[in-house]
Order: sequence, then C-alpha cells, then structure tokens
Amino acid sequence: MRCGVSVRRLGGLLLAGLVAACTVGPDYRPDDMALPDTWTEAQPEQRKAAAERLRAWWASFQDPLLDRLIAQAIADNDDIKIARQRLIQARAERAIAGSVDYPQIKGNAGRSNANSSTTVTYPPGIGQYHTWEMGFDASWELDIFGGTRRAEEAADAEIGASVQDRRGILVSLLAEVASDYAGLRASQLRLAIADHNIAAAQQALDLTELQLQRGLGTELEVAQAKAQRETLEAGPPSLRAAVARASHAIALLVGQFPGDLEAELSKPVPLMAVPMDLPVSLPSEVVANRPDIQRAERRYAAATARIGAATAELFPHFSIPLTFEPTSSAVHTLFLAKSINWSIGVALSGTVYDGGRTDARIVSARAAAETARLTYEQTVRGAFRDVEDALINYRTETERQVKLQAAAADSDIARQRATKLFGAGLTDFLKVLDTERSAFAAEDLAAQSRLAQLQDVIALFKALGGGWQSATFDDAPMP
Repeated sequence: MRCGVSVRRLGGLLLAGLVAACTVGPDYRPDDMALPDTWTEAQPEQRKAAAERLRAWWASFQDPLLDRLIAQAIADNDDIKIARQRLIQARAERAIAGSVDYPQIKGNAGRSNANSSTTVTYPPGIGQYHTWEMGFDASWELDIFGGTRRAEEAADAEIGASVQDRRGILVSLLAEVASDYAGLRASQLRLAIADHNIAAAQQALDLTELQLQRGLGTELEVAQAKAQRETLEAGPPSLRAAVARASHAIALLVGQFPGDLEAELSKPVPLMAVPMDLPVSLPSEVVANRPDIQRAERRYAAATARIGAATAELFPHFSIPLTFEPTSSAVHTLFLAKSINWSIGVALSGTVYDGGRTDARIVSARAAAETARLTYEQTVRGAFRDVEDALINYRTETERQVKLQAAAADSDIARQRATKLFGAGLTDFLKVLDTERSAFAAEDLAAQSRLAQLQDVIALFKALGGGWQSATFDDAPMP
C-alpha cells in the first residue's frame, strides 16, 4: 500500500478520508527467479546470443516457397485475426476502466403538459399547466484510495497479456507451418524412395522369371519376388494421402480452403536442408522472447493490481453530485436566473457490514495473485525444459542420421551385389529379398530421421521464442 493506510473499518474512516491520492494494496514487483547461466544440452558453438537469427528463423532453410507460405500465414491466418480482436477488446475494457476517472454527465430536455385538481384547498390546485425543462446531472467519484487506479493497472496488464497471446499464437503458427511443410516434403521423399525400391523389386522379379525360363530358377522364387514388389506397392497410397493431408493443413494455416494448395504443393521438391549452425539464446533472453512467459508475467501483474481494487472496497467512496436544471412554463424565461434549479454537494458512501464479503474478496484476490506467480515460475521452467529437450533431441537425431545414412548406402551396395550374384547363379534369391528389405528400410528410416531432425530444429526455434519479432502488428486500433 503506497500511502501506508492500515485502517480497515469505520473507526478510522475519518482519518483515511483526509489522505488524498492513496493507493491501497501491494505494488507489483516482477518475480525474481534465479535462472541458469547456460543450457545443459547446448554445444559450445551454440552458446551465443541469436536475436537476429531468431527474427526470421525459417529463412535458414533457404526454401522460397516456405518463405511465401510463412508470409501468407502471418497476413491471413484466422487465429491471428481472432487474437487481434481480443486485443481490441482488451483495450476497450481498459478504456471502460479509465472512464471512472472523469465526471459522468447526463443531459435531459423536455416539454410536459399536466393538470392538477382545483378542488383541493392545500396545496391549492392550478388546473392545466405546461413546463419546459432541460439541464444535466453530473457525478464525479473521487478515487481517494486508488481502487480505480488499481483497476486501470490490471486492465493495462491484461492488454499486455493479450499482446503476448497474439505473439504466442504467431510463434506456434510459424512452427506449425514449417513442420507441416517439412512433413509434406519428407512424405514426398519417402514416396520417391518407395518408387525407387518398387522399380528395383520389379527388376528382381524380371530376373527370377528369366531364371525360371532358363531352367535355373523356381516358381517359389518368382512368387517371392512378386510378393516383395506387391508389398512395396502398398506403401505409396498412404504416403500420397499424407502429402494431401499436409497440404490441407497448410492451406488452413494460411487462411485458405483445404484443397486450394494441393495442386501446387503436390509437385515434389527436395526436402529442406538442416541449417549448418543453430544459434541458441541465453536463458535470460528466452525469458524476454517467449510470449507465454511474458503473458504469465502480465497476468501476475494484473492479479496483483486486483488485490488493491478489492482492498479499496473496505474504504468509503466519495463523489461530487451536481444538478443544473432550468424549468419554466415559457421558453423565453427558461434561462432566467430565477428559473434555474441546481444543487451541488459531496456524498460519502461505504459498507458498514457485508457479512465478510469484502474480506473474502481480498483473500480471493491474494490467492489469485499467488496462483499467477506460481504459474509464471512454472511457465519459465517449462520453457527451459522445451529448449533443453529440443537441444538433446537435435543432437541425438543428428548422430542417428549419420548412422542411418551410412546404413542406407551400405544396404544399397549389398542389394546390388546380391542381385548380381543371383543373376550369375552364385546365391539363392533369399539373399536378394533380404538385401532388398534392408535397403528399403534403411532408406526410409534415413528419410524419417531427416524429418525428425528438421522438426527438432523447428521445435528449438519455437522453444527459443523466435519469429514474432518479424511481425509488427501489435498496435491494434481502438474501436
């Protein structure tokens, strides 16, 4: 409480009323958490500030179509538009809270005809008469104990939370567009791998049929080769469906109908490359960048201000009512001094007894503020976990990628050699089948690992709170 007022009930109301411009309740102070100096899972070359790299992190993938989709999502995404309206609403609520600082004035004007009885003796009747009247009523409530100011502080903090809400939606949107796009291109890559392996399986089938014609093969080997090809042919339909679903998802994210981008995105292009280096922000920078952390901090500030708004209800309300109302039976005498009715005064009102309702509201407000503080700390720790998880996932997937690429290359060599040996009659067809299955599995796993690696990179950029800095749309106009 800024003014040091500790009076709670009627015994001290007179003394409290003499204290002007007080603001009861606790002043907000940001929570002072002890943050780690660096990341446990970060490599030495990653431990550096990365503000500029995070602004438009998707450019690191060097894919012009992805850049265009990101720009379209920022401009046309429905969730972003909805969040903008929520921000406008929050600013309007702030204007409502602030309007109490000013006098409330209501005007009136009118003409009336009336008749009073002339048969009474007191007060004497006057028969028919008419009146003209106009004027205004005004009332100004003095914010002696700062209840209105605390409400304004809470409204300002809620505006900040709405701004962070929209930034948070944008961060998630950018990551989702990039992730869906990477998934689409990875499905196309896996589809190409499947087609390549189907062609290889067809060559093996042709070879077994040729061997059978020469009397060197068997019907069993032909049937096995045909079954292998048919098994591989069962894979592409689900991959093509995955491509279509990803294009539908991307279309919705950029504000279009599901099928609008299917023709354009169905044209295969290479899967994006993983950036050569991944800058990682310092923990303190993540706190400043992450919209969810900043939103939780603003909600904590709003909850703290509401303690003061609730506490102010313990004290009386002071207001200055004013009435100015000329009244006359003739228009030309309406504004004469003798036709004017007016009044002015000072009014005081307060609760004498409410069954503990006000005290309970204060307790509730304090509990809400403590909840908001704990939520803020929980959000910070959760954000740090997101970063650490993304770092370890990326590092381990990179190691896995190296092994899978080597396995794919070796499996392809083994398949080629087994096929040559079978053609020369130096091995049975089972070796060919085994090497074909191994080669396809290794290539497909390597493609899935590339996708996982890209998604780990995207998750890292999201965890660091990157992307919203590139959009300047927080100054939504008042309605």
